[in-house]
Amino acid sequence: MAHREFSRRAFGAGAVAAAASLSPTAAHASQERPFRAAPQRRSARPNVLFILADDLGWADLSCYASPHIKTPNLDGLAAQGLRFTSGYAGSSTCSPTRLSLYTGRYPGRIPAGLEEPIRGDGPGLEPAHPTLASLLRDGGYTTAMIGKWHCGSLPDHSPTKSGWGEFFGNFGGALEYYSKLAGNGKYDLYEGETPYQDLRYYTRIITERASEFVRRGHDKPWLLNLNFTTPHWPWIAEGDTQEAARLAKLISSLPPEQAALAISHFDGGSLNKYRQMVQDLDSSIGTVLRALEQTGQHRDTLVVFSSDNGGERFSCTWPFSGAKSSLLEGGIRVPTILRWPARVDGGQVSDVPVFTPDWTATLLEVAGARPHAAHPLDGVSLAGHLLRGEAAPARDLFWRQNGQRALRRGKWKYYRAERARIPLHNGKDVLFDLEQDQHEGADRSAHEPALVAELKAAWEKVDATLLPYPRR
Repeated sequence: MAHREFSRRAFGAGAVAAAASLSPTAAHASQERPFRAAPQRRSARPNVLFILADDLGWADLSCYASPHIKTPNLDGLAAQGLRFTSGYAGSSTCSPTRLSLYTGRYPGRIPAGLEEPIRGDGPGLEPAHPTLASLLRDGGYTTAMIGKWHCGSLPDHSPTKSGWGEFFGNFGGALEYYSKLAGNGKYDLYEGETPYQDLRYYTRIITERASEFVRRGHDKPWLLNLNFTTPHWPWIAEGDTQEAARLAKLISSLPPEQAALAISHFDGGSLNKYRQMVQDLDSSIGTVLRALEQTGQHRDTLVVFSSDNGGERFSCTWPFSGAKSSLLEGGIRVPTILRWPARVDGGQVSDVPVFTPDWTATLLEVAGARPHAAHPLDGVSLAGHLLRGEAAPARDLFWRQNGQRALRRGKWKYYRAERARIPLHNGKDVLFDLEQDQHEGADRSAHEPALVAELKAAWEKVDATLLPYPRR
């Protein structure tokens, strides 16, 4: 049957059409052209700057159709590189996506990935497991992480135990931006594994640190994972010292289980406050990008920008449904931008579906490093497509979250949730045509029963290779 033939030619035609339909504005679309690999060029192994926002929604950047948030620096990054309209996070929650980036594997392959997300002193990324950082370090790279880790706590887990030569940032999932108090009521800003005292606004601190790292006289290529907490709650913009003090006092006065709720800031925030935080994120990224340009590293640095999952309370995920913690598009489709002037021409857009573990495989290949044979990657390298003009990878994208499942193949998405957005779908295998129905409102499973069975079997085949969820 025609719908079951996933040819590269058909995929490419659909990709161009879908890319055009998701372009933010007619003016912006007129400045972008469908992706085409540039003629092969020689270049040294690139520096790698991987910037991860926290809970940033699909439409929270002006180059992704935000109606009220202005992000000129990220818009410029997209104009100088390649903007993906079908970029996905490895999970709909925080630490599983980070694990999928650091390992290049599905989160469910390791115990820590079964925590969605990791809370408190839960399991973490085992130091013996190879990571993007350890593999690049062994290949001659300088490695650093600045910002949020959220893959396990001290004393057993830390970035410096997992391949990053240096770390400056927070270990947990969230912190109050001034006091640095985390959801457990403890101070959470570290240099390496030692607490570091600085009560200024957190985004400003890590921006300064990242700029300083870029400006060093590096004698080797480098990897910098720059993990902002912005725009994750609490909803504290720079200058909101009175609200920050109120919240910090509340957090410190409560037992850990109640402090974790307090830092969620359900009694604060607004669309305007969220706009301020995203625009500050954009300004901060601009500062780091200028450091690249001023030190002459702009051309030979591969920059990837993405988010760990979809947006939350004040975010915009239109035209998609769902949000953080959901495997509907709004929970997993995220802004994704790549820039590498030495190898990839600017002003381009692609609807090729890519997700977090793909970047691990891609970065290892362009850096000349190999994955560990005992820990095979689940991501697929995009280097052949991006740099040599090879066909885009034609494969399934797989997600699993406790009580939810999803798989994308071409334009089709198989989805199941025990507690679905539409009660009629609870515990039911549903099917969406993402070319025609980006909002996932029309279940096509009754029209395509054979395809549903095929995609369900494909999902279950992968799931059978993953660790089972522990019984609660």
